[in-house]
Amino acid sequence: MSRIVMVGLDGSRESLAAVDWAAEEALRRAVPLRLLQAWCVDDDRRRLLVDPATARGWGERMLATAARRLHRRHPALDIETEWTADDAVEALCAAGDEAGLLVLGSRGLGGLAGFLAGSVSLAVLARTRRTVVLVRPHDFPMPGGVPAGDVVVGLDVSRPADEVLEFGFAEAERYGCGLRVLHSWSAPALYGPDLGGAMPLLMAQVAQDARRAVEEALAPWMDKYPGVPVIRECHQGRPAQDLVQASRDARLMVVGRRNRSGRMGTHIGAVTHAVIHHSSAPVAVVPHD
Repeated sequence: MSRIVMVGLDGSRESLAAVDWAAEEALRRAVPLRLLQAWCVDDDRRRLLVDPATARGWGERMLATAARRLHRRHPALDIETEWTADDAVEALCAAGDEAGLLVLGSRGLGGLAGFLAGSVSLAVLARTRRTVVLVRPHDFPMPGGVPAGDVVVGLDVSRPADEVLEFGFAEAERYGCGLRVLHSWSAPALYGPDLGGAMPLLMAQVAQDARRAVEEALAPWMDKYPGVPVIRECHQGRPAQDLVQASRDARLMVVGRRNRSGRMGTHIGAVTHAVIHHSSAPVAVVPHD
C-alpha cells in the first residue's frame, strides 16, 4: 500500500478546505500529497455540453492552481496531481485503495453544526477499505494553522477494533496532543419483581464491567504509544449523541465502520452515520472487520 495522502478536489470551498487539511496531514506523515479530480458527466448532466478536451483543460488548470498555492505555503511538500474522466465514486474508491488516507470535503448543515455528506461521500465511505477523513471549510480556518483540542475516539467495547484505536493513537502522537477515548453504555432491560432493588446493583456492575473492558482494549496501545496522554470517559449515555457533543472541542473525531454488507448494500452504521452528519470537527472513518 502506498503511503501517500489522497484528496478529492472539485474547486468548491469544501474541497479546498480538504486540500489544506490533507496538506498538513501529509507533512506530519512525511509523505507525498496527491490531488485528484474526477470529471464524470453522470454527476452533472450539464457536463454533457462540455467536450472532453475542454473538461480536461479545466481540470488540469484547477489542479495546477491548487498545487501552486500549496507549494507557496509548503515548499517542502511533494505534490502530485491526477485528472480522470471516470465515475467519481469509482475513482475515489480506487484512489483510496492506493493511498494511506483519503480526504474529502463536506458541506455544513446551514445554521446547524455538522456535515452534509452527499451521495458521493456516503458511497465512498461505505465501499472503501481505507480510512476517509471528512473536512468542512471552517474546520481548517487558517493556512498552516493547527486546530486545538484532543483527538477523540469512539470505542465500542463489545467489538473493539484495533484499527480504530491504532489510528487514533497515531494521530494523537503526530499532533502532539492527548487522546480522549469515549465509551457510552446503556442499562440492560430488566424483567420480573423487585426491579427497583435490583437496578442500582446491576447498574454498578455494568459500569464496572464497561470500565474494565475499556482498560483492556486500551492497554496494548498505551504500551505502544507511551507518550500519548489518554483520557478515558466511560459512562451511561447514547454513543452518537455523546460523540457529537464531544466533537465541539475536538481536534479530530475517529469512528469505526465495519466491513459488512446487507441485502440493501453496504452500510456505514447508525452511530458513524450520525457523527459524520453532525460533528463539529473533522471526522476520520476507519473501516475494520
